[in-house]
Amino acid sequence: MNALAVRLVCGLLFSVLVLGAIVKPPDNFSQGLGMLLPATMLLGVALRGPRRSIIPKRRASATAAPKVGEPPRP
Repeated sequence: MNALAVRLVCGLLFSVLVLGAIVKPPDNFSQGLGMLLPATMLLGVALRGPRRSIIPKRRASATAAPKVGEPPRP
């Protein structure tokens, strides 16, 4: 799925959750806390996008440390 589409869907879900909390507020404090966690997760994805990995993975290079049992290279 396209990152823009994911951000758009998460933003819409966040806005629906907030509007639902405004129209019909939670009955008690624990329900409000229960709504807070998904709302923060949705807002985080909507603002930053679905990041998989910030640091790219690299293959082991020839200059890496020698394996156990191999003699050191000159």
